[in-house]
Amino acid sequence: MSILIAFKLLGSLSLLIYGMKMMSEALQKMTGPQLRHVLAKMTTNRFTGMLTGMAVTAAVQSSTATTVMTVSFVNAGLLSLAQAISIIMGANIGTTLTAWIMSAGFSFNITDFVFPAFVVAMFLIYRKTHRVVGDFVFGVAFLFLGLGTLRQTGMDMNLGENEAVLNFFSSFDPQAFSTTLIFLLLGGILTMCVQSSAAVMAITMILCSSGVLPIYQGIALVMGENIGTTVTSNLAALGASTQARRAAFAHMFFNLFGVCWILTVFHVFIDAVCQMVGYDVTMTKETAGQEAFLANAAKLSFVLAAFHTCFNLANTFILIWFIPQIEKIVCMVIRPKQAGTDETDEPTRLKFIEGGLMKTPEISVLQAQKEIVHFSQLMQRMFGMVRSLLDEKNSEAFVKLYSRIEKYEGISDNIEIEIAQYLERVSDAHLSDETKSKIRAMMREISELESIGDACFNIARTLNRRLNEEEGFTPQLYVNIHGMMQLLEESLTQMNTVMSGQRETFTLEPTRKIEADINALRNQLKQQNLEDVNNHLYSYVVGTAYMDIILECEKLGDYVVNVVEARLA
Repeated sequence: MSILIAFKLLGSLSLLIYGMKMMSEALQKMTGPQLRHVLAKMTTNRFTGMLTGMAVTAAVQSSTATTVMTVSFVNAGLLSLAQAISIIMGANIGTTLTAWIMSAGFSFNITDFVFPAFVVAMFLIYRKTHRVVGDFVFGVAFLFLGLGTLRQTGMDMNLGENEAVLNFFSSFDPQAFSTTLIFLLLGGILTMCVQSSAAVMAITMILCSSGVLPIYQGIALVMGENIGTTVTSNLAALGASTQARRAAFAHMFFNLFGVCWILTVFHVFIDAVCQMVGYDVTMTKETAGQEAFLANAAKLSFVLAAFHTCFNLANTFILIWFIPQIEKIVCMVIRPKQAGTDETDEPTRLKFIEGGLMKTPEISVLQAQKEIVHFSQLMQRMFGMVRSLLDEKNSEAFVKLYSRIEKYEGISDNIEIEIAQYLERVSDAHLSDETKSKIRAMMREISELESIGDACFNIARTLNRRLNEEEGFTPQLYVNIHGMMQLLEESLTQMNTVMSGQRETFTLEPTRKIEADINALRNQLKQQNLEDVNNHLYSYVVGTAYMDIILECEKLGDYVVNVVEARLA
């Protein structure tokens, strides 16, 4: 019988975790793009940043998703670390909504409403336009089914009458500071083991509501869960960028500081929360009777939720005034992995797509988009090297610059493959139709950007072949090539402007106009080249090499148009 109850307990916890995951991912599918814009814009100061973090986390029911988006914007330079810290503070408040949902599930038999929700979700999921809403309703239904089953399992276990369990918890002195520390540590370890703060919160609510676990130990478990979830994120961020590790550490610092000061006023703070909810801390089974005692204990799930909210609100109110100081501490503790970011350093690795906090597929697309923007900027930098190569007269400097261009060509191949593999992994998850379409467009973008790198290298190879020839380009040919390259520079600048901004604010017209000018110049130079060769102004071999460069430039312009088309599609 005990084995059956154990499986019911584990199964209901699994349903709870799966339901929360499904609900969170569905919310991200529905609101992901809008939330990304909200995070980017509504963080003008520490207070709007805090409110934004709170609203976004409450909306997607995932503080991890909010942290991921925040770190992405910090890496991209759209947010400062100080703004990110304010958003993370708000995320801690927003995530307390989960505790209130769970406390509602423990207060009455919610499973009666679950099965109609499953029926509604099934109808919605088979209607393509409402499939994401169906996923969300399914997630909510699984969440409440898990909560309802947990509640019933707790009642079936009769923990309040189990002498062994009662004796175990009563062996701890509720007033002793050592007891608080033991349960604090236990809550942190449990959270790290099950990888879900919601599951630990649910277990705590079962124990408290059945009258087995005193409120002081229960709240110590909740405080430990707050620390445990930040340890997990810090371990996950070890292989991530410096800013990701700083954001994760800021999250840990926030919770550690809160736990430290709350321990100094532990009983006073908890008694105030209990009084606010209407829970009698002094009531015992012997003085009030079994029925009154259990009715009082039933309020404990709300006490836990209220404490979780009050703790994070009070902690935010204290720390929000010291964000600059927190930023200094975080930067002092988490040092950059590599000192120096000189412009001449070769980009041998991806800048935004790294290990760590990538647990939310919908939001992961943002990381890939930032990486593609960086890829696009690298290709313009590579083209700038090709322009410099054209004017380089010193043979030693020429060879050195040519080698660097060759290296960039290899880097562009690697970046294309790595981004493509990352997008393939993301596309394996359940995504909204909009995000799937975006991934297809991004695949085209990286393919065309890699082609720009190939075109740059082809031009460099042609220039390299001409280096050792006796007859070089005439001054007029250099002028013509520079004219073509100036148009390409304008086109690449326009491309990067489009890639870095919101696509709704741009059209394809400016890029097409530059492309038309490139095509017209190519036709003019092609005709002029035939006449100049016939007039023996330069040899046929020189004319062929010259036209190879012009035609490759024209191809490069086509690739730029393709990138912009994919971005604006």
